[in-house]
Amino acid sequence: MAKTGGIAAERLRSFIDRIERLEEEKAALSADVREIYAEAKGAGFDTKIMRQILRLRRMEAAARREQEELLSLYKGALGM
Repeated sequence: MAKTGGIAAERLRSFIDRIERLEEEKAALSADVREIYAEAKGAGFDTKIMRQILRLRRMEAAARREQEELLSLYKGALGM
């Protein structure tokens, strides 16, 4: 393995290449997600609410309940 300045060049290149491939895949996936949101919007769905649902689904149940309870409490305090 060739070393330049104490760095294993081939190993570094391998890491960089892998990261670049993953970044390309991530960009392609992001484009796919945007297309799905556009399709949903075209079908009449509110994409802002869909994003909020996805965010809630990623949360643990206890954290989600706590957030919903606090939101309800705050809304009540504001007379909403």
